[in-house]
Amino acid sequence: MKICAVELRSNEAIICMLNKNSGMIDIPDCRTQKFIIKDSLDNQEMRDFQFAFKKLLDDYQVDQVVIRTRETRGKFAGSAIGFKLESAIQLIDGLDVQFISTAEIKQSLKRNPLMIDFRSTGLRQFQEAAFTTAYAQLN
Repeated sequence: MKICAVELRSNEAIICMLNKNSGMIDIPDCRTQKFIIKDSLDNQEMRDFQFAFKKLLDDYQVDQVVIRTRETRGKFAGSAIGFKLESAIQLIDGLDVQFISTAEIKQSLKRNPLMIDFRSTGLRQFQEAAFTTAYAQLN
């Protein structure tokens, strides 16, 4: 099973792909690590983001997308653009989209701790939250 985890931060969709095959987890190479959207998100930009995201998932034959949930209010609340991006991902035809909360990620990591230090994965530092989201979803 190949999944793409998404962490939405202000005007960015940060992604990390993981593949689980016969109990082994693999980090496939990916041509992009994040999508950056302008703050003035109009209809065409939204369509372009949705098209580019779907194309990436099709090219890498992703089975499922998991989105790390964000708060709707308070200090750590998600931005309006982030919620629009979330909707654009959810509305892609035929795509299996799941959500996972920070609490669920922590519980999963407690049951199945990471067996590798994040720095040795070869991923960029800003992808760490997306990586742990994907890892938690696969376990």
